[in-house]
Amino acid sequence: MDEYSGSMGSGADVAALVSIVGEVEGAAAVVRAGQVAEVRALAAAGQLAARQAAGSPAVVRAHDMALRSVAAELGGVLRVTDRTVQSRIDEARDLVEHYPATLVAWETGRITRGHVRVIADAGSVLVDASPERRAEFEAAAIARCERDTPNRVRSEVEILAERFAERSFTDRHRDAAAERRVRVVPGAAGMSDLIATLPTVIADGILDRLTQQAQTIVDAREPGNAGSAFGANGTGDAASAGDSEPDRRRIDQVRADVFSDLLLSGAPAWDPTASGDGQGSLGAIRAQVQVIVPALTLLGVDDGPADLVGRSPIDAETARCLAGDTHSWARVLTDPVEGTVLAVDRYRTPWPQRRFLRARDQHCRFPGCRRAAIRCEIDHTIDAAKGGPTALWNLAHLCQRHHSMKQFTRWKVRQLPGGVLEWTSPTGRIYREDAPAPPVAFTPASTGTCATDEPPPF
Repeated sequence: MDEYSGSMGSGADVAALVSIVGEVEGAAAVVRAGQVAEVRALAAAGQLAARQAAGSPAVVRAHDMALRSVAAELGGVLRVTDRTVQSRIDEARDLVEHYPATLVAWETGRITRGHVRVIADAGSVLVDASPERRAEFEAAAIARCERDTPNRVRSEVEILAERFAERSFTDRHRDAAAERRVRVVPGAAGMSDLIATLPTVIADGILDRLTQQAQTIVDAREPGNAGSAFGANGTGDAASAGDSEPDRRRIDQVRADVFSDLLLSGAPAWDPTASGDGQGSLGAIRAQVQVIVPALTLLGVDDGPADLVGRSPIDAETARCLAGDTHSWARVLTDPVEGTVLAVDRYRTPWPQRRFLRARDQHCRFPGCRRAAIRCEIDHTIDAAKGGPTALWNLAHLCQRHHSMKQFTRWKVRQLPGGVLEWTSPTGRIYREDAPAPPVAFTPASTGTCATDEPPPF
């Protein structure tokens, strides 16, 4: 048997592979049918919200509130946030109403979901185009997508869309540049992605400058160069470098560190984070954050994670660095079993109620929402205008989105003992929202753990 035929395996192996391919193809068809059905259902939900708002004097606001309410209902079923559902509804309506031929091509297996995204994304430039021009673009785009994979046809379809667009690329770029922004996407292991949406030329220029500066730092540490290692003071001189570890950061790491230095302090440092006693980049941070830190972690007894409320866990060193610069503290007493907040001692703060609610709620109390309490509003469960008192049992944090939804839609809420909120949707479904337990553990110290009975110095 030659090498080629041997690599193919036996006839039984080939038959097994044929069977597997058939199974995968069948499963893909089932998944495709389900995805298309979901798109149609989500589009129908958006159209229902539009009909509910029809005839209202404040059409825009009424439609938004109706859509929020419907999205929240679906979010409870799908177990995702209402914001996510609302975004998916908008995408589904766009596809159903503006790209019917694309939907049919996907449904019949002529193109994939990836192709659908390519066509819809590229077609966004045709917002002012006539239905006839959009249909012409759609037909040509489908024909191209049937021939190749999504990543290969993307640029071709984008160029095709430009040819059918009513407005020039220059005009659209000017409008797009007005939407430039910076945002943070929380990640795992105490890391996040800082994303800046900028004009392409500016973005490439930033990357090039960072690369040049990072390369300069890397070149300075080559053998025979006095800057092969950097001291704690960041000067890079041979005398101070002798007591520190050599700088072995990869160029990607150096580039990220230079980026942080430029934004935080206005100038790049030689080595802001690798070694030494300085605070590095963290020392320049001045932001309002809500961090829950176990006492033993704060005191350096262990390195358990702290919780950056509304985001993700952060490492102990970062938490201690932030704690060292803060001007006020709130000590939280929690139930050692349930983890729920029992009391809060206030330190140099005139808002004891706010401190208690912030510690108890941590984030918006609408099911599924994780917006941090420091960026939410304190809502009267029973409206103050209806006699609801400003008492802890009648207060809870809601973000502006869900606060207004509670006020202007048929979503209802009541507060039970222990800070439990019971939400009732317009269809009568009930969603229980318990007061969140801190994700870090506060447990009683075992006998002999502490050398003194004095409370921790915070």
